[in-house]
Amino acid sequence: MTRFDADTPTDRRKLFADAVAAHRTRGSAFLTIEAAPPESPAFDPDGDEDEEEDEPQPWLQFAEKTFNLDVTDAELDRVKSLVDEFPEFRIDELESPDTAEGTNVRITARSDANRLADFADRVFREVYEREEEYRAWVVAV
Repeated sequence: MTRFDADTPTDRRKLFADAVAAHRTRGSAFLTIEAAPPESPAFDPDGDEDEEEDEPQPWLQFAEKTFNLDVTDAELDRVKSLVDEFPEFRIDELESPDTAEGTNVRITARSDANRLADFADRVFREVYEREEEYRAWVVAV
């Protein structure tokens, strides 16, 4: 891969599809995508710059055929609705530890890189309610 961020729907989906392909080609353990904080002109995925610590930014991991993400209760309802639109996907596991505020969701997703990329972008837009031009970073492949 030669680029690791994108901020338009078309570029993000291409970036995500390329990341899935790189993950599969390399046989890496997982790939991780993060959304930049809203209204943030620059996002440093290594955390080298001072960032507001108000709340964690949304992230999405993909490993082999499974998406992994953390959601609030409201976001959980939205992710369930989104998964319903992808018949080849299914929620396999919901885990809500007593020590955490939210739910970890594991979604089996057997599909091609472009369909996985579309789902990933829609997670950020519809589940995490990011604006149309949000910036996403592939921070691990």
